Amino acid sequence: MAFSILYLVMQRLLSLVAGSASDDVSKDVEIAVLRHQLRVLRRQASRPQLRPTDRAFLAASARLLPRDRWASFLVTPQTLLRWHRELVRRKWTYRGAKIGRPLIDPELSAIVVRLARENPRWG
Repeated sequence: MAFSILYLVMQRLLSLVAGSASDDVSKDVEIAVLRHQLRVLRRQASRPQLRPTDRAFLAASARLLPRDRWASFLVTPQTLLRWHRELVRRKWTYRGAKIGRPLIDPELSAIVVRLARENPRWG
Protein backbone atom coordinates (compact mmCIF):
# COMPACT_ATOMS: atom_id res chain seq x y z
CA MET A 1 0.00 0.00 0.00
CA ALA A 2 2.74 2.44 0.95
CA PHE A 3 4.63 1.58 -2.23
CA SER A 4 1.63 2.34 -4.43
CA ILE A 5 1.04 5.67 -2.69
CA LEU A 6 4.72 6.51 -3.05
CA TYR A 7 4.54 5.62 -6.74
CA LEU A 8 1.49 7.82 -7.33
CA VAL A 9 3.07 10.76 -5.50
CA MET A 10 6.31 10.35 -7.44
CA GLN A 11 4.40 10.14 -10.73
CA ARG A 12 2.38 13.29 -9.96
CA LEU A 13 5.50 15.23 -8.99
CA LEU A 14 7.32 14.21 -12.14
CA SER A 15 4.32 15.04 -14.32
CA LEU A 16 4.05 18.46 -12.67
CA VAL A 17 7.74 19.10 -13.29
CA ALA A 18 7.41 17.91 -16.87
CA GLY A 19 4.40 20.07 -17.65
CA SER A 20 4.40 19.40 -21.37
CA ALA A 21 5.60 16.55 -23.55
CA SER A 22 8.39 18.48 -25.24
CA ASP A 23 11.72 16.98 -26.20
CA ASP A 24 13.58 19.09 -23.61
CA VAL A 25 11.46 17.69 -20.82
CA SER A 26 12.12 14.09 -21.85
CA LYS A 27 15.85 14.87 -21.97
CA ASP A 28 15.66 16.34 -18.48
CA VAL A 29 13.82 13.25 -17.21
CA GLU A 30 16.40 11.00 -18.86
CA ILE A 31 19.22 12.94 -17.18
CA ALA A 32 17.43 12.67 -13.83
CA VAL A 33 17.07 8.90 -14.33
CA LEU A 34 20.76 8.54 -15.18
CA ARG A 35 21.82 10.60 -12.16
CA HIS A 36 19.58 8.56 -9.89
CA GLN A 37 21.02 5.32 -11.22
CA LEU A 38 24.54 6.61 -10.60
CA ARG A 39 23.59 7.29 -6.98
CA VAL A 40 22.21 3.76 -6.69
CA LEU A 41 25.39 2.27 -8.14
CA ARG A 42 27.62 4.31 -5.85
CA ARG A 43 25.79 2.93 -2.81
CA GLN A 44 27.03 -0.59 -3.46
CA ALA A 45 29.81 -2.45 -5.18
CA SER A 46 27.92 -5.62 -6.14
CA ARG A 47 24.65 -6.08 -8.00
CA PRO A 48 22.46 -3.04 -7.36
CA GLN A 49 19.73 -3.56 -4.79
CA LEU A 50 16.95 -1.10 -5.53
CA ARG A 51 14.93 0.30 -2.66
CA PRO A 52 11.16 0.78 -2.99
CA THR A 53 11.75 4.51 -3.50
CA ASP A 54 14.19 3.73 -6.33
CA ARG A 55 11.62 1.47 -7.95
CA ALA A 56 8.90 4.10 -7.61
CA PHE A 57 11.12 6.77 -9.16
CA LEU A 58 12.12 4.57 -12.10
CA ALA A 59 8.54 3.39 -12.70
CA ALA A 60 7.14 6.92 -12.55
CA SER A 61 9.83 8.33 -14.83
CA ALA A 62 9.29 5.48 -17.31
CA ARG A 63 5.83 6.89 -17.99
CA LEU A 64 7.33 10.25 -18.98
CA LEU A 65 10.13 8.99 -21.21
CA PRO A 66 9.49 7.87 -24.79
CA ARG A 67 10.13 4.16 -25.38
CA ASP A 68 13.17 4.81 -27.57
CA ARG A 69 14.92 6.38 -24.56
CA TRP A 70 14.28 3.45 -22.23
CA ALA A 71 17.76 2.20 -23.05
CA SER A 72 19.04 4.64 -20.42
CA PHE A 73 17.37 2.64 -17.65
CA LEU A 74 19.37 0.40 -15.38
CA VAL A 75 16.49 -2.09 -15.57
CA THR A 76 14.65 -3.54 -18.54
CA PRO A 77 10.99 -2.88 -19.36
CA GLN A 78 10.26 -6.47 -18.34
CA THR A 79 11.60 -5.66 -14.86
CA LEU A 80 9.31 -2.65 -14.61
CA LEU A 81 6.37 -4.85 -15.61
CA ARG A 82 7.40 -7.49 -13.04
CA TRP A 83 7.47 -4.83 -10.32
CA HIS A 84 3.98 -3.79 -11.35
CA ARG A 85 2.71 -7.40 -11.28
CA GLU A 86 4.21 -7.86 -7.79
CA LEU A 87 2.56 -4.67 -6.62
CA VAL A 88 -0.83 -5.80 -7.93
CA ARG A 89 -0.36 -9.28 -6.44
CA ARG A 90 0.50 -7.81 -3.03
CA LYS A 91 -2.48 -5.47 -3.15
CA TRP A 92 -5.04 -8.13 -4.08
CA THR A 93 -3.76 -10.99 -1.93
CA TYR A 94 -5.88 -11.53 1.13
CA ARG A 95 -3.77 -13.24 3.74
CA GLY A 96 -5.49 -15.50 6.20
CA ALA A 97 -8.62 -15.93 4.14
CA LYS A 98 -9.77 -19.55 4.23
CA ILE A 99 -10.41 -21.14 0.88
CA GLY A 100 -13.28 -23.56 0.34
CA ARG A 101 -16.42 -24.39 2.22
CA PRO A 102 -16.59 -23.78 5.94
CA LEU A 103 -16.50 -26.89 8.11
CA ILE A 104 -19.81 -28.38 9.27
CA ASP A 105 -20.40 -28.80 12.97
CA PRO A 106 -19.87 -32.48 13.96
CA GLU A 107 -23.28 -32.61 15.70
CA LEU A 108 -25.04 -31.43 12.55
CA SER A 109 -23.10 -33.95 10.48
CA ALA A 110 -24.13 -36.75 12.85
CA ILE A 111 -27.80 -35.71 12.58
CA VAL A 112 -27.66 -35.71 8.78
CA VAL A 113 -26.02 -39.16 8.70
CA ARG A 114 -28.61 -40.54 11.17
CA LEU A 115 -31.50 -39.15 9.09
CA ALA A 116 -29.98 -40.66 5.95
CA ARG A 117 -29.74 -44.10 7.60
CA GLU A 118 -33.27 -43.95 9.02
CA ASN A 119 -34.78 -42.81 5.70
CA PRO A 120 -33.00 -44.60 2.84
CA ARG A 121 -35.65 -43.61 0.29
CA TRP A 122 -34.98 -39.86 0.72
CA GLY A 123 -33.01 -38.29 -2.13
